[in-house]
Amino acid sequence: MNQFTFESRRRNPRLLAAVLAVALLGFAPASSEPVRRSGYAIGTESCGSGDLAFRKIQIDMKVGFCAGLVASEEDRLKFPRSIVQVPGRDLFVVADMGGWGHTDGRLLLLDPHAPQGQRLKELLTRLEYPFGLVIGPDKKLYASTAEAIFRFDPLADNPRSTVETIIRHMPGRRITLPDGTKLDESAHPLKPFGFDKSGRLFVNVGSHSDDCITPAPITKPCAAAEGASAMASIWLFTPPAGGVFPALKPGDPDPPHTVYARGLRNSMALALHPNFPDAGYAFLQGENARDLPDIFKPNEEINAIEQGKHYGWPYCYDLSTPSPEFRLVLQSGAYKSLCTANALYKPPLSLLPPHGAPLAMLYYHGGKFPELEGKLLVGLHGYRPTGSRLLVYDVDDHGFPKPAPAPVRYHVSCAADPTRSFQTDAGEVPAAPFEELIAGWHRVNGARPQGAPVGMTVAEDGAIWLVEDKNKTVIRIYRATGDPSPPLPCDMRSQAMIDQLAAFVARDAQNSVRLTTLRKGLIEKHCVGCHSDFGLKPGQSEAEKDGAVLRFMLSQDGWIYPGDPDAGKLRTRLRGLGTEKLMPPGGESLPKTEPGYKRLLDVADLLVAKMVPGTRMRIKAGPPQRKFYDKTNKECGEIPAAKVVVVTQRSAVDRPGFSRFFRPADPYLNGECTDGDGYYIRQEFLVPVQ
Repeated sequence: MNQFTFESRRRNPRLLAAVLAVALLGFAPASSEPVRRSGYAIGTESCGSGDLAFRKIQIDMKVGFCAGLVASEEDRLKFPRSIVQVPGRDLFVVADMGGWGHTDGRLLLLDPHAPQGQRLKELLTRLEYPFGLVIGPDKKLYASTAEAIFRFDPLADNPRSTVETIIRHMPGRRITLPDGTKLDESAHPLKPFGFDKSGRLFVNVGSHSDDCITPAPITKPCAAAEGASAMASIWLFTPPAGGVFPALKPGDPDPPHTVYARGLRNSMALALHPNFPDAGYAFLQGENARDLPDIFKPNEEINAIEQGKHYGWPYCYDLSTPSPEFRLVLQSGAYKSLCTANALYKPPLSLLPPHGAPLAMLYYHGGKFPELEGKLLVGLHGYRPTGSRLLVYDVDDHGFPKPAPAPVRYHVSCAADPTRSFQTDAGEVPAAPFEELIAGWHRVNGARPQGAPVGMTVAEDGAIWLVEDKNKTVIRIYRATGDPSPPLPCDMRSQAMIDQLAAFVARDAQNSVRLTTLRKGLIEKHCVGCHSDFGLKPGQSEAEKDGAVLRFMLSQDGWIYPGDPDAGKLRTRLRGLGTEKLMPPGGESLPKTEPGYKRLLDVADLLVAKMVPGTRMRIKAGPPQRKFYDKTNKECGEIPAAKVVVVTQRSAVDRPGFSRFFRPADPYLNGECTDGDGYYIRQEFLVPVQ
């Protein structure tokens, strides 16, 4: 305190007292107001202790656990995908892919003790799809890009000067298939990897496509998955004597590899038991299975990996169901009866919920949660109802989950059937039951976004750290204190709202034509192979097909915000904007090779923009956000400047001075208001869309 400040306060005791009173009286209510970070409404509760106490986020968790938000998009996170602790230090390295922009990935150093907004420091930049992070047998930090694996010192003054590459020519984003076909964007270029206790290195080499389907009839095996450098496989690299891979010098060849296991579409989740490769101990893989025309088919898988075995892709799915496209391949040759009567094939140890997308898997070993010791944790990243959660499996003494007789049930979501049994075409099947450490991480307006967990690690203090790419966050799971929080409501777009929006489109002749054009020219032609649950079924009329497609798109989280095509993922995915991966895969070339494709994208924008009758208006520039209300004057949320809404009454009949609009983009609702009451904003806050 300088002399001037002290003298001023001494001379004005009443003013000083008034300032202190305002500060003290105003602090409590201000601090109780939630702040928003990466879409989460965060109150005053904390998760953790000391300077590792972070603001608690509202996730439906197992009793006794809580989640604290360590870092968010405010910390300039863009697309975090994995995390690992620096040995012996309370610091972490985070792999941030930056998006699907090829070379905008970074490795970051996270100091959780630093002040909010100052916790991340760039270590390495301009990396192509950094993903894997592992502490090697030499206690050094290893990382992967699309084609390479390297080690480096994250604590060095110049981390780039310490990079030592040990593998550099694996199949990555740009590949040439055995038939000479060149791909500029292989479907699964990321390289999760792991070491066993002897120092051997196992690397995921994902498949080049969803299902390897070529024009019928298919008479030959999938060439990309064959041979000594097969894709859809796990490669094994064995270190020289001493157990540490040497750094490659210019001109050095890559260390030799063998294909350890085949038929694995994309092994994003790998877990090696600490005692592996001792006889009988587990090496597990979480399989991201191919897509099929059913939201409950196929199931994802947990596979028990054995050297030399084939795990089915693309010929088999679920436990032993043959893929009909490969019927001829399964009638003769090496893959004859592969799925049903061939010693080469090893069916899954257990099924996982369909379309769950397992992207991380590890054994818990730590002192914080004795009830989890030795158990298997599996993160499900998928945006479908069965994703967005963290599972816990009991395992036997060798690390294998324990299948139970059918029926074994799993939760779907809070908005759909509450539970469903594991099933294949043959009916209900055995599976390993699990608990949910984090339950369905569904979106709740005004409280939280849908979760998308990717990488995770167990810190030396036993806390569980995970990164979530969709919302750009780092989260720490710790022991909860006090009473558990009540579960949040399930607040996805209601069926009544979907019905209303579908009716708007059906009553508008131009929009009906746009929907049919979009379905025939884009969805049926390019999208059904990957998003095969659009609701299209044989025997539907043209109108029924249009309705099914529209309802599917409206039911997806964040795909469409009526009146505001720029805000929805339908546009960003089709055009490859921001961090969103371009859809359909390989779509970069479609505007050049397919006449009228650009017009289709414009048709999609027009359908969304004109979906709701009314006038599209923009939130006026000025304060960063504008409050809006319902007809009872309840505050419903705040909309950022420049957002677009559809105004249904420029001068609201029941709110003088206000305009009524259809509804805001969902993230800006506080969760307390309802569509039936309508949404209102002051007239002067709206300007026409140019």
